[in-house]
Formats: sequence, structure tokens, C-alpha cells
Amino acid sequence: MKLSWKWLQEIAFLPVDVFTLAEKLTAAGTEVESIEGVAPNLVGAVIASVREVAPHSGVSHLKVAEVEWGKGSARCITAATNVKKGDKVPYGPPGAVLADGTVLGVRDFDGASSEGMMLSAEEIGLPSIQEEEGILILPPDAPIGEDVRSWLGLDDVVMELSITPNRGDLLSVLGVARECCAIIPEARLRELKIQRLGDEGEWPLPFEGIKLLHDGCLLYLLGLATDVNIAPSPMNVKVKLALSGMRPINNVVDATNLAMLLLGQPLHAFDYDRLPSPEITVRTAKDGERFMTLDGRERVLTSSDLLITSGGAAVGIAGVMGGANTEVTESTRRIVVESAIFDPIMISATSRRLGIASEAAYRFARGVDPAGARPALEYVLQLLREWGAAVPHPIVKSEARGSRGSRIVSLRGTSLKKYLLSGDMDEASKILARLGFEEVVREKDRTAFLVPTYRLDVSIEEDLIEEVARIKGYDSIPSRLPPFLRKPGEKGTEVKVQARLREIGMARGYAEVVTYSFISPDFVPLLRFKPDDPRSSAVSLLNPLSKDQATLRTSLLPGLLKAACDNVRNGWRAPIRIFEMGRVFCAEENGVLEEDHIGGVVFTGKEARILYPELLDDLLSVKADVEAFAAASGLKLSFVPGEETFAHKGQSAHILCEGKRIGYLARIKPSIERELELGASVYAFEFDLSPLTREFFPRYALGDRFPPVMRDVAIIVPKGKSADSVLGDIKRLASPLVCSIRLFDVYEGQGIPEGQRSLAFSLEYRSPERTLSDEEVEEHHRNLRAALSREGYIVR
Repeated sequence: MKLSWKWLQEIAFLPVDVFTLAEKLTAAGTEVESIEGVAPNLVGAVIASVREVAPHSGVSHLKVAEVEWGKGSARCITAATNVKKGDKVPYGPPGAVLADGTVLGVRDFDGASSEGMMLSAEEIGLPSIQEEEGILILPPDAPIGEDVRSWLGLDDVVMELSITPNRGDLLSVLGVARECCAIIPEARLRELKIQRLGDEGEWPLPFEGIKLLHDGCLLYLLGLATDVNIAPSPMNVKVKLALSGMRPINNVVDATNLAMLLLGQPLHAFDYDRLPSPEITVRTAKDGERFMTLDGRERVLTSSDLLITSGGAAVGIAGVMGGANTEVTESTRRIVVESAIFDPIMISATSRRLGIASEAAYRFARGVDPAGARPALEYVLQLLREWGAAVPHPIVKSEARGSRGSRIVSLRGTSLKKYLLSGDMDEASKILARLGFEEVVREKDRTAFLVPTYRLDVSIEEDLIEEVARIKGYDSIPSRLPPFLRKPGEKGTEVKVQARLREIGMARGYAEVVTYSFISPDFVPLLRFKPDDPRSSAVSLLNPLSKDQATLRTSLLPGLLKAACDNVRNGWRAPIRIFEMGRVFCAEENGVLEEDHIGGVVFTGKEARILYPELLDDLLSVKADVEAFAAASGLKLSFVPGEETFAHKGQSAHILCEGKRIGYLARIKPSIERELELGASVYAFEFDLSPLTREFFPRYALGDRFPPVMRDVAIIVPKGKSADSVLGDIKRLASPLVCSIRLFDVYEGQGIPEGQRSLAFSLEYRSPERTLSDEEVEEHHRNLRAALSREGYIVR
């Protein structure tokens, strides 16, 4: 938040300089990020009166103006069209320095010399205070010869404050002034005179009342002003708004903005004659309801948005932005001014969803003082009367829906001593009194305080202790060693498993990457996900960083592919092996399903000249990597043929753990490889981490005492039948003496029928009690071959 030092001094007496105050504010928790002069380079510019304006004799678009500036007269050449005789203007004589550092002198314009120049608002350092192009026209009462910088208040500095989200009370000049008076005991608030208005009586115009149909609005006030004369605001008001980072618009809008900056209460003015009906109703929007805001954009609303309506039609999005249909314009003659208290959560959600970061929404989202709504409204009407902008009516219309009530919080001396090592309750009471907390109960070791209405962040005892600590000074708390040292914490199972997987990945030549959880919605068509695939239902972000980060990822694959592509585009030609452990998010009817996955991408590289091409990765080598990851947690995975929309046909498999599908292994489709301009084969895997996160303890046993007896069996099976399924049948049918089965050969060709293949398995027979004889093993093996034949297998 930008804050003018001079404006702050108007509200509070501060017996310190701005730099000392900045140090104290920062130490108390309100960081002053910067202190900058308004127009430090502007020197020598004065106020002058235009005596005469005549055309230039040689150049048609130039004019010759004679100005009186207190030390004589001077001639200026200008192209501005808005200057006329009698105007008061800023004038820079020869030797003066502009805000951008330019030094003025005498300059010739086709035979006519210009002694310095008349200045625009931009040339004095405040371009936003000028509505029209050309020279800045000053008020008629501007004193000739006065220094422009001091008369306009540009000999000022602006502090940039970083306000924490819980301190909405500091989003105003008055709020910061209160804080300064608490930090500096000698400081004091100056009296702010606001004329109070009444509640009883009727307006001179028809008005049917205010209705609050939702708890999102606790209080709604309306003030009436007639005989409105839309005009520019006084020059000092324009300067205050500009120094606070706001653009002056007109006297009515500027009055509401000035009150908001001073008191922290957002306000809004409606053109009374453009209201659809002489009444105001606050309700929630209907899903799909459309509304045109002041910025000219049509907004699509939901039932979570709060609306200000009149005659059933929306005239404003509560706490966020008004509507174009009731905008105050030059033809406005009667206005009603709104001052209300809205629910911070509703306003924050609407502001973020619609992408409207207005000053009003910023304050409402952090909470505003419910007791400040009426004084702010009265202050706006008072300003309009003082500026001659309108005639306010002395009656305020109001409607309330519930109340927050007063808050009383107790502070115990024992708690104070526990945290601050000092139980001085008298000192604590004095500090809290400076912050606006009123002592209501005083007992031996407990004091109760009435919390001021503007401190919405204080509700428990610890909040009071924090207030005492930060005002007293954290550096005043004595240092001490901890009474005992705690033992270090233990790593959880998931952290241990991830560390183990990380070691396995790096040992097998992978590099770990961390990609964004936010990805582009374009990944759905890229990976050819079908509508019924849960991975196609990405959760959209309400306020994305960019269109390329607009959804939550449903798979690790898009981020891994992007990482590989980025490296290839940057000139990398060698193979790439990367993996990632991260969370994926899939939309469900009742919310979002979140799962932790591990995934990897293997790119074989674009370099054609390699020494050992036979060592390049293929689907089976990547499968071995997946098995290694699982083995680190004592799991044995199985792989069955399965299709993925992004996978090369015939080169993809589903990964199973204990019969349940947990992921995939695949080669990426060549069409996708070409689309990504990779120019070489890409393999990918991804599976759920949850089966791997269970505790794994290795089991130990004595070595085998008796030798094994080996036998082989070869079986002819259809090509579509997996080796794992055959292996499972052998395990089921084999003798209990079979302790190991291993596939050692796959053969297709001469002697094998077309469409089939031969699988050869090696079986290990062993008894833990004795040495087996050949005859005994042969009998068990014959029984196995016979059982396989009965199952329909062709045993060779």
C-alpha cells in the first residue's frame, strides 16, 4: 500500500522523521518496503499567470504565450491547445529542472525564442492528475510566483507498506496513524471532524427501502445527494489520490475513493435516476446470470456471488465492482452512496474467480471495521457538500442482518510470563490501551479487554500477547538457552520409500526432475485421452498463472515429456533418462482424487553416430527399471498386454501389483514423437506409489543344505498368451518340491505352427530335508507334463 508522508502527518502528530518511523513500523510487523520522493528532481518551477496567447507567425500549430511569474514576464512557445488568457499554469524558467532531470533554457522556434516552458502534469512528475492533454491548468486561486513543488505538495515522500493479510485495519491512512500512535507513545491522533447524519425521516425522492436476503451482507447504508455537479476534484485531492496509486476520475468518484483511502471503508455511488427501481436488494446471483461491470466486461456469475440489485436487476457485484448500468456520468444529477459490510470470504472468492483485483475487494477480503461504515458514508457526503459537488440529504437509510457483537479477550499474567519472560500486567495494559483495547475486568492474575471493532484479527489470548510483544519490541525479550534439547524427528515411511526409490533411479542412470503440477489443457488431445478416461477430466484453476498452467495434472507424463522436449530443443542429442515422484489430481463427482505417482521417460537420443547402438534402451530395458523400483520395496510386479491411447500398438503393457492395475509401461506413438519433434523413440512408465509405501523388512533364512535337481519343460502356446499366465499355471500344477521356475527361451520358427510360439522353462526341484533322487524327480516331472497336457497345452 502506498502512503503519503504528508497525508499521514495531517491525521496524526508524529514527533519522528519518516525514516525512524519506517524502522519502527517494520520492527512492529508492518514492513516498509521503500521510501521514495515524489518529484525529487523538480527544481525551480513556479506558478505563473498567462497574460496573452497569440499564434506563432511562422508555424501554424504553435502558439506564443506571455506569462507573468512573479519575477517579471516571459515568452513561451507551446503546441498545447488548452491554454488561454488568464489561466494559472506551472512555469519552468531557464535553469529550472523537470521531474525527469531535463534542464530548461532558452530555445528558438523559427525565429521566436521560448524562455523556459509551461509544464504539463507529466513534466512535474504526476501525469495522472491531468484529465486533458496539454499544459496543466491550476486553480484560479493558485498564488503567482509560488514554488510549484511545495504548493502542490510534491515535496513529499511515499512509503510502500507491505500489509499482512490479517491486518485489514492497516489498509487506510487512519489505520496506519493508529498503529503509529501505539508504536510511538508521544504521537497522537488529530481530530477528524465528520458531520453526523440522522436516521429518522424520509428522503425527498421515492425510495422503497433496503432488503438483505443473504447473510453475506451484515450491514447496508445508503446516503442521498441531489443537485450533483460532475466536475474535476480539487487539485490537492487529485494529488493525494495520485500519490496513493489511484487515478482521479471526477468529484463524486474521487470522494468515495478518498474516504476509502483515509478510513478504510470502500464505498460506491449509484446514479439514482438509472436505478431500475427505487429500492435496493442484496441477494446471491443465479448460476449463469450475466452482468456488465464498470470496466465494460460482461461477467458470468454463480450462486456463490453476492449481488446488489434494484427492481430485480443487478446493479453491482457486492464489494467487487459496480455496474455500467448505474455508472455516474456527466449527466448524473442525483446519486445514492453505498457503504456496507460484506462477508470477506464471499468477496475474496468472487474477486479471485472473476479476476477483478479492485481496491474495494482487496479491503473487503481482509475485513473492514463494521463501526466505520457510517462515518465513511457521512464523510463522503460532507466532502461533496464542501466541494460544491452536490447537496447531501441529512437522512441515512440503513438495514442490518445480524451483528458481530463485541469481543472480550482475557490475558493472564502467567501466560504473559511464559511467552515474554515478563508478567508485568500494568505494562501490558498500557500497551494495549494505546492500541485501542479497553480494559473491562481487572483481577489478580487476569485482565479482560474489549477488542476494538477494527481489530478483526484478535480473538484469543495469544493474539493479545503478540500485540504486547511487537509493540514492546521483540528485541527487548531476553535471550535464553532452551532448557533441554529435543531428539531429532524421525522420517516417515513415505519419505523413506521415496529416498530409496531416488537411490534406485539414480543408480540406474536416471536423473530426477520436478515439474509443475499446473499444466496446459492441451495435454488431453496430445495424449489422445478418451472422454471416459479419468485422466481427461482435469481440474481447472480459478486464477491460473498462464494458459499453459491452467489445469492440475492428471498424469506425470505431460510434464516429463515437456522436460525432455525442452532439453532436445536446447540442443541436447544424447539419450535422456528422467523420472519424477509427484502428485496427480483427477476430478470426481464428490471432489478431487489425489494420488502419489512415480513416472519416467526414456528418450533414446538424436545422435545417429554411436559406438554401441545395441545398448540403446528398448521396452524391455525400461521394464527392468520398473521392476527394480518395485524390488526396492520388496514387491514383484507383473505385466500384461494393455493399450494406452498414447502408446505404440503392441508395445504397451499394464502394470499389475497383486492382480490390481496400478500403472502402465509403453512406447510413445510415433505420431506423438513427430508432433513433439523428438526424432527418436520415447518410452514411458507411470504407476501408483501407494503399494510401494508399505513397510518393507527383508527376510533372512539359512542357506539350502541339499543340492537341486534341474528339469526343463517346453510348451507351445498362442502368441497372444503371456508368459506370466503360463508361469502361473505351472506353479499351480507343479509339485511342492519345485522351488523355482524361470523362463529361459522363447522360440518362433521352423517346427512351430504359425501364430504360436514355444516357451521353455527351467524348474528347480529341491527338498529341505534330503537329497532327491533322479527317479523321484522324474516322476514329479512326468506328472507335471501330464497335468499341463490336460490343461490344453502342447508339451514338446
